[in-house]
Amino acid sequence: MRLDGCLTSGRVGNVAIERFPIEAGHIMLFARAIGDANPVFYRDDAVAPPTFVQASAQFDPDYPLRPKLGKPWFGSGREPTGSRRDVGTTASAGRGSGSGTGLHAEQHFEYHRPLRAGDVLHAETRTGKTWEKQGRRAGKLVFNEMITEYRDQNGELVVTARSVGVRTERVVEQGGA
Repeated sequence: MRLDGCLTSGRVGNVAIERFPIEAGHIMLFARAIGDANPVFYRDDAVAPPTFVQASAQFDPDYPLRPKLGKPWFGSGREPTGSRRDVGTTASAGRGSGSGTGLHAEQHFEYHRPLRAGDVLHAETRTGKTWEKQGRRAGKLVFNEMITEYRDQNGELVVTARSVGVRTERVVEQGGA
């Protein structure tokens, strides 16, 4: 799993999500969670909200950013549960040393058609561009792009998601200018 490829669980170039069923109830709960009252999300023939494909992570058994029953979870902050990430594990691969030097920088969704209740998607992920810039406080910034293509039950491309992450050369100390 890469912080700059949160959709993939590190299986770049492979099937990231084997089966992601789009259900009206799931769309409704997602719309409620984001506070969107648009009636198109609350019908039996619902259309999914724009960021809905991100919920596909719940169909990935290896997705490291959600807790797993019976296993310590590293959380979203610095050791919030007292569980340290082990460098080199699936949960920390591609994030540098685990010292807070990786950030999710961008997320883009290109819809080729609306997602509808009843669709069943699968997703494949590949690496995109990589580039560098020089930062003022964190040194070299390395940007990595991950591209995930979501296809429907007929094999038609319905969504292309592009995620950009950035790793810094060094940790920026708090209070510095």
